[in-house]
Amino acid sequence: MPRTGRNTWLPDQHGAWAMLAVPFLAGTLSAPRPRWAQAALFAAWLLGYAAVFHGQQWLRLHRIARRRPDAAARHVRPALVLGAACAALGLPLAAAHPRLLPAAAAAAPFVAVNTWYAWRGRERAPANGLAAVVPACGMLLVAAGLGGMPAASAWRPALACLLYFAGTVPYVKTMIRERNSRAYRRGSVAYHAAALAVAAFLSPWLAIPFAAYLARAAALPGRALKPPVVGAIEIACSAALLATLVPVFSA
Repeated sequence: MPRTGRNTWLPDQHGAWAMLAVPFLAGTLSAPRPRWAQAALFAAWLLGYAAVFHGQQWLRLHRIARRRPDAAARHVRPALVLGAACAALGLPLAAAHPRLLPAAAAAAPFVAVNTWYAWRGRERAPANGLAAVVPACGMLLVAAGLGGMPAASAWRPALACLLYFAGTVPYVKTMIRERNSRAYRRGSVAYHAAALAVAAFLSPWLAIPFAAYLARAAALPGRALKPPVVGAIEIACSAALLATLVPVFSA
């Protein structure tokens, strides 16, 4: 059934929501002094993602669907309204916390890469997925910094998030679009084995969830699981990461 009304305002990239939320929440909950500014920034972060999503969809559809201008036009209003809401929250925050401006500047090249892939209609490219992972995980540093955690302490949980979410890019490929590719499976397992080693170096406690991630990367491809099941497993994996990061790295 086609989505109608305001349901179409919510991006349908379900896996992106965990990637947006887990690093930010880990940084917020691990910081010694949680602030209301973090809640406002989280709302602006989600609104900004949704606005950029609609802008990119407009760009993609405007290029490939010239005979159906309505397909692209339906993304204009959500992009403008959500973008304005993001600015209404984000600009006062940036004025009160100027450290947010360098963070936004650092994220801009990755957003540009995602926009280019959307324009080319290649949003499923692995490089596009990895480009989205980096700023999402970098938000852990931003949220933690607002709460008084120095970057010298926050880089380890941020790297743990990067290790996990970068690994979802090849793993999800092996479950859906590249389910018959042995090369993808071998690459995914090799990556998760290396990620386990790095995570255990960051904290022995991280070896527990990352061993589970390696096991699922090795055992689940080829079992013909439906996408909703794959998504549910990844939600559980994301929750396990958050549940590990907060007590291990809390300041």
